[in-house]
Amino acid sequence: MSSVTENTYDAIVVGSGITGGWAAKELTRHGMKTLLLERGREVYHIKDYPTAINDPWDFEHRLLLTVKLKEASPVQSRCYAFDESTSHFFVNDSENPYVQVKPFSWIRGYQTGGRSLVWGRQCYRFSDLDFEANLKEGIAVDWPIRYRDIAPWYAYVERFVGISGRPESLPQLPDSVFLPPMEMNCVEKHMARRIRETFENRVMIEGRAAHVTVQHLGRGPCQYRNLCARGCPFAGYFSTNSATLPAAQETGNLTLRPFSIVTEVVYDEVKSRAVGVRVIDAKTRRTTEYYSRIIFLNASTLGTTQILLNSVSRRFPEGLGNGSGQVGRNLMDHHFQVGAAGDYEGFPDRYYEGRRPNGTYIPRFRNIDEKTRRRDYLRGFGYQARGKRLGWERAGMTPGVGARFKERMAVPGIWNMWLGGWGECLPYPDNRVWLSKDKVDMWGLPILHVDCSFRENELSMRRDMKNSAAEMLEAAGMKNIRPFDYDSPPGLCTHEMGTVRMGRDPKTSVLNAFNQMHEVRNVFITDGSCMTSSGCQNPSLTYMALTARACDYAVSEMKKGNL
Repeated sequence: MSSVTENTYDAIVVGSGITGGWAAKELTRHGMKTLLLERGREVYHIKDYPTAINDPWDFEHRLLLTVKLKEASPVQSRCYAFDESTSHFFVNDSENPYVQVKPFSWIRGYQTGGRSLVWGRQCYRFSDLDFEANLKEGIAVDWPIRYRDIAPWYAYVERFVGISGRPESLPQLPDSVFLPPMEMNCVEKHMARRIRETFENRVMIEGRAAHVTVQHLGRGPCQYRNLCARGCPFAGYFSTNSATLPAAQETGNLTLRPFSIVTEVVYDEVKSRAVGVRVIDAKTRRTTEYYSRIIFLNASTLGTTQILLNSVSRRFPEGLGNGSGQVGRNLMDHHFQVGAAGDYEGFPDRYYEGRRPNGTYIPRFRNIDEKTRRRDYLRGFGYQARGKRLGWERAGMTPGVGARFKERMAVPGIWNMWLGGWGECLPYPDNRVWLSKDKVDMWGLPILHVDCSFRENELSMRRDMKNSAAEMLEAAGMKNIRPFDYDSPPGLCTHEMGTVRMGRDPKTSVLNAFNQMHEVRNVFITDGSCMTSSGCQNPSLTYMALTARACDYAVSEMKKGNL
């Protein structure tokens, strides 16, 4: 048997994160022999979660970041999920360089499951308010799909993922297929009631999260430990490792190959199609080619773009499928770390049980209709919010020593309410990435230059995000209200998207309505790079729905002989 035959599959999926896991599950379910390539190590569910059940005192530095950790990963250590218990799920920055033309935090996890092991798990549908915004405002290009096109696929992935939440019938935030919600505590219920009573178009609801609150398809239920980023041995939250990968493996059609760094897509000039991918083995440094009829690129927004830009040929001198010149452009991320916090003096006799790994959500209430129109910025934002009683951790900021001090700290502190905004970023063509002409990484591959910044529209929105948060806290009777704006750079929200956008016209976009490359019809891209605009909702649920939909279309086209 020739090496070509040995290395040939029906489909190749590049990347095993949230969308790569879904692509592998869907393609194998349709009977396709599928090769799943992951550039990092293999992580087995449960076995490779070494810190999952550890207590704080089991860690040498009590979960604090050491100078050594910060020096090795100055970018990764800025992520909310990075600490002494989770650092093994993040890359070493010194070994994975890139050029920040402007500050941009590229958060990465190179292992089976990618960042699905450490994601925030918030899941919200987009609506036509999002899909129609570009067209109505004359911004960038029009989405080639509408809500009706993706709604059945939202439902399809939600039934598998398991989304806890409650129906609310909000036009700007369509309901999902829900498992029972994670109930609010007393101060959150108080806040929600005051918001409804005070503001005509604002509500606070339970967060919609990929946490199973009842046993679901053999997973969970969530144990309310709030140690999710360490990996969950109970499969209480959705990840590639606990859900889609086992489903793909059960079909017998999956081959998983870790330590496989995809350098480029191989394009056949004669056949006018992609025929496979070129891979460096991270252990042996040997280069191998793998072949297939279709290819799904799911290496993450910047990872996929890096592969495309490096895939040059006579037909595509600027990168695979880049006749439009849009590969690498229109990079977006949500802007966040802005809002307000306050204290509440009520409910001194009330507490809560467990550590709920989810908060509440205030859906977008700006620029929904003429009544909510803002004149100083386009689009909108939502808030993730949380109420809690301050606990023993406040001892670090409270003077005192001795037995009486310890007794005082053992008594729950005052109730606190925090509101943090997540805002939409517009797609700017000069927010872009490109390959270095003279700098390479340890594999000899050109490293990325990232030039991305938030603009006046986002900055104007942030002022409203901060002021509106304080306004709602005041309406709820909170004291000591503390507005904040930490002015975080793009990337840190880990919702990077764009760079290989969907669109109707091959001259101005890279992908069609089914995430298929306009110019290379057997290549599909369904990770965050495909996004045409960013909305303000957490985007992973949309990525998953687009992936399932694209896989269904790709298999159908193969059966028709079109691919």
